[in-house]
Amino acid sequence: MPHATRIRISLGLVTLAFLGCSSAAHDSGGDEGQALRADAAAPGAPGIASAWTTGAKQGLGTSTTAASKIWYTIGQGITHEIYYPQVDTANVQDLQYVVTDGSSFMELERDATTHDVQLVDPKALEYRQINTAKSGRYRITKTYVTDPERATMLIRTRFQVLSGGALQLYVLFNPSLNNSGMGDTGATVNGKLVASDGPVASALAASTGFSSATNGYSGTSSDGYNQLHDDHRLSGIYDAASSPGNLVQTAQIPVGTDTSFTLALAFGADRTQAAQAAQASLDRGFSAVESSYKTGWRNYLASLSAPPASVSGMTTQFHVAAMTLKAHEDKTYTGAFVASLTVPWGQAINADNSNTAGYHAVWARDLYEMGTAEIAIGDRAAANRALDYLFNVQQRPDGSYPQNTRLDGTPVWGSLQLDEVAFPSILAWQLGRTDAAAYAKIKASANFLVAHGPSTPQERWEEAGGYSPSTLAAEIAGLVCASDIAQKNGDTAAANTFLATADAWQQNVEAWTLTRSGHLDGNPYYVRIDDNGNPNDGHNLCIANGGGCHDERDVVDAGFLELIRLGVKRPSDANIAASLAVVDRSIRVNTPVGAMWYRYNHDGYGEADDGGPYTGTGRGRLWPIFSGERGEYEIANGRSATSYLATMAGSANQGYLIPEQAWDRPDANGFVFGKGTDSATPLAWSMAQFVRLAVSISAGKNVETPSVVAARYAR
Repeated sequence: MPHATRIRISLGLVTLAFLGCSSAAHDSGGDEGQALRADAAAPGAPGIASAWTTGAKQGLGTSTTAASKIWYTIGQGITHEIYYPQVDTANVQDLQYVVTDGSSFMELERDATTHDVQLVDPKALEYRQINTAKSGRYRITKTYVTDPERATMLIRTRFQVLSGGALQLYVLFNPSLNNSGMGDTGATVNGKLVASDGPVASALAASTGFSSATNGYSGTSSDGYNQLHDDHRLSGIYDAASSPGNLVQTAQIPVGTDTSFTLALAFGADRTQAAQAAQASLDRGFSAVESSYKTGWRNYLASLSAPPASVSGMTTQFHVAAMTLKAHEDKTYTGAFVASLTVPWGQAINADNSNTAGYHAVWARDLYEMGTAEIAIGDRAAANRALDYLFNVQQRPDGSYPQNTRLDGTPVWGSLQLDEVAFPSILAWQLGRTDAAAYAKIKASANFLVAHGPSTPQERWEEAGGYSPSTLAAEIAGLVCASDIAQKNGDTAAANTFLATADAWQQNVEAWTLTRSGHLDGNPYYVRIDDNGNPNDGHNLCIANGGGCHDERDVVDAGFLELIRLGVKRPSDANIAASLAVVDRSIRVNTPVGAMWYRYNHDGYGEADDGGPYTGTGRGRLWPIFSGERGEYEIANGRSATSYLATMAGSANQGYLIPEQAWDRPDANGFVFGKGTDSATPLAWSMAQFVRLAVSISAGKNVETPSVVAARYAR
């Protein structure tokens, strides 16, 4: 709609609405704000296309209670995605402040300030953002907690004018309810900004109240941001945006030169429930909520094993890693730990529909990594919940597992990876789950492996099929563990079948995946994957992420280290050592924080050369988890792994979150050499690898290695 025809509602009417006198307040149902004046509707629906935010989070949090089904993430100095009522349902693109003098300038908090991030309490996931204007005119300090009693996030905010006279402060809220940036409607009701989309509703409120508030559609004349940008004030006030679209809600907060207040963002099944939750949390007060929130996390850490001696000087990193793992578990589908509370390169991902899963989905592989880390830190109950989820939600009737799923078990990407079929059996063995019900699940998976292995439709990088050293390691270990559990259940015939298959595959690992005619310096060496079990035939391997097509003998990764970690090969194996030398020459980078490795050479899964987001092609960057995996190899050989633990810690950001990928060259394009990119920070697998390596260093052995496998092949 043209700017000149924008509907304008008088500030007097808005004030009456805040006092409860607007017709919008007289809704008798559970969905506040439906009975609205016809002239109060915002124009411009549905607005422009929506997107998510970068995967580079600097902090995250949730209460330890089951009653508070809300998870927050922060980055770029602002609030990023917020999840409710499950960890796979994002509801917010971003929430941030806007500063103006009302006449000459308007600044967006994300872009106009320098950002500092602090962990408020080393034993709680409580974060603080300190944003100072690049102009030096103001500072915004924000402290985040969630209410343990309800689905509310509270942001304690201090706004300070540092120079140049009085300023005005606005909050800009871009909801993307029910995992979609489109389909939202909103209204101003009783001094709160409420919104809804299907089964999810939100309410935004401030302890000070709002001086004015409006609802509009992103990128149009009704968008509060556009109004502030053009006019340095809310020049059009709209009580409601009643047509579904890309909703933006904006409100002015009364401030002076040094003002502290609390912002509440709450969620519920409808607008009334969300508004009541926001008000209840504000009434309780930030200090009381903060105290309860911190106590929950402190009590959780106290229930774990003491931090190992290996993390001397890195105790906070260890604690944050342990808490981050817990924070990735859903509270409805218990045991469902998502891979990351992020959408990698989300700023380039369209959010108009609800199909985006990002990394807030469940992979059996990542769940295994987290489960073994939970065992290592003393939370066996969490690991058992994870196994129960695998057995009862993800496992298919034929014993297989999908590539990944939403929390209810619905497949997301739909492929099959045989290491993921094997890992639950290994986790079950590590947990001592030998009961008949568990064995029925394990037997089904082992039978599936026998019938469909050893070649896998996809290996652990989810791109290529064939004979993969890392997948073979998991398959062999899974079958040995299944055999042992079968024997304990008196099923000798199945035990013998599983063990005989494992033995045959173990004896052929080199024949299938060790090339003796490769072009890289150092024959023989393990290839990343071979299509047909003949690693010397030079077939083409086309990399699915834009990395091009190459002779399969020229593509290497360090996945063969799984053969050591899972006990399938001796730590001193000469072919492993020779292959490591090839890998170090091909894909190792010495960063300012220590040695890291690429997934494999020619990887295209990462930022473009100019630092732009990955959109199907790019350049793979470094993964800190490989520093951890190398450390486990060193432990298996009786050598020190402390430098690799330090490297992982060094890759973490100010919020102690370890990334999926780290920048692989001198600082450029806003990225720091050895620090996280826009992929996924944190990756729960990275946090799990850190704590498991730390415990293994102090134990003098890899605590994850199944002894029943190592006893058969590695000793």
